Amino acid sequence: MTSKVIYKGSLRTEAIHLASNQKIVTDAPIDNHGKGAAFSPTDLVATSLASCMMTIMGIIAERNDIDVENATAEVEKVMGDNPRRISEIKIKFNFFSEINQLDREKLERAAKTCPVSNSLSKNLKEKITFIYN
Repeated sequence: MTSKVIYKGSLRTEAIHLASNQKIVTDAPIDNHGKGAAFSPTDLVATSLASCMMTIMGIIAERNDIDVENATAEVEKVMGDNPRRISEIKIKFNFFSEINQLDREKLERAAKTCPVSNSLSKNLKEKITFIYN
């Protein structure tokens, strides 16, 4: 078992990662009857995509001695209607060290092999941008 999710009432959940006991709280978003006081479940999907891509790039960076320290990802989730779902995820990766063209290509190719991306619907648009230095 990976996690346990507890409904805390008022459209809030607490997810517990069983191996580490780390916790994540979610709230329903304001546009869907919630308080928006924490990540919504759909926020976590979009954020998980960025985190997964960054992790896969980190593996490639470590293997190839590429400095990606302090890289950031800015994540935007776009909701669609009928049915209510995530219709698009926009991610802008920012790298602050000097990275040559060959290494950039390695990182970008790696990001596209992310297991989260491979698990999402092909109808979900992913707009991924890479900004270097």
